[in-house]
Amino acid sequence: MVPTIARARVVEAKDLFELIGHTPLIRFRRITAPFAPVEIYAKAEWYNPGGSVKDRPAREIILTAEREGRLRPGKVILDATSGNMGIAYAMLGAARGYPVTLCIPANASPERLRILRAYGAELILTDPLEGTDGAILEARRRYEADPERYFYADQYNNPANWKAHYRTTGPEIWAQTEGRITHFVAGLGTSGTMMGVGRYLKEQNPEIRLIGVQPDGPFHGLEGLKHMETAIRPGIYEPELLDEILTVSTEEAYAMARRLAREEGLFVGISAGAAMAAALQVAARLREGVVVTLFPDAGYKYLSESFWFEADPPGGNR
Repeated sequence: MVPTIARARVVEAKDLFELIGHTPLIRFRRITAPFAPVEIYAKAEWYNPGGSVKDRPAREIILTAEREGRLRPGKVILDATSGNMGIAYAMLGAARGYPVTLCIPANASPERLRILRAYGAELILTDPLEGTDGAILEARRRYEADPERYFYADQYNNPANWKAHYRTTGPEIWAQTEGRITHFVAGLGTSGTMMGVGRYLKEQNPEIRLIGVQPDGPFHGLEGLKHMETAIRPGIYEPELLDEILTVSTEEAYAMARRLAREEGLFVGISAGAAMAAALQVAARLREGVVVTLFPDAGYKYLSESFWFEADPPGGNR
């Protein structure tokens, strides 16, 4: 008998914009074994063409601005970023023919800075001690000085950010879990992921619990996440939507990122480590349930970080 040959699915797309979304939902077995029968899953957002979840809001922001006439040929896309959103802007801007100017803390990982420069983005490096807040203030200054030149995307205050997740990420999670999800856990940076996914899930089932994740203090190493009490609060952030907020230390996130690589074969970023650490906190107090979190990106943008080469305690960091 002639063996059957599985054919690869051919994806037809007019441009990069159509390749964003529909990412896999991964179930864990080893790290989560102590919490059975609770099921724990994560959205693998590094499958997006720009390598992160930020492709979703960047696409929505650009398309919305084009429809409304605020972004047109000759305009420069301007925003503050910690890295991933900037990469998404740079990628999609290049595909659309828009120049991109980004204000980014000077201590962003070298890998992110090199990727941004490879796409041709103009980088304005800001004081690392001021974090993303310093980058936000610099982006505002530049826009106010020359509003005709720039389309200020303003991801922290632009409702297109959370609407991207309401329209795509939320429905995907609901469909992939067949409506069985009981808890959604996600990091808080711009808060767009949680605000959009959370609104959608609560509409489907008000009993679903929404748990935000933030660093345990204002000085931390969790790129992309904000300590909301001490940072510039995003305009799109509505804390009353959340059922709970958990904190994770930088060390916990680093240790979990290592464990995910070594025990699950998933090479993910630091904020993904934080999300998984929080998801396990949630699972530890449940007898049953379906906990879904989201891994914003893969680990290759953080390879210069020394924590990858540290040893975990015997038996892992539980």
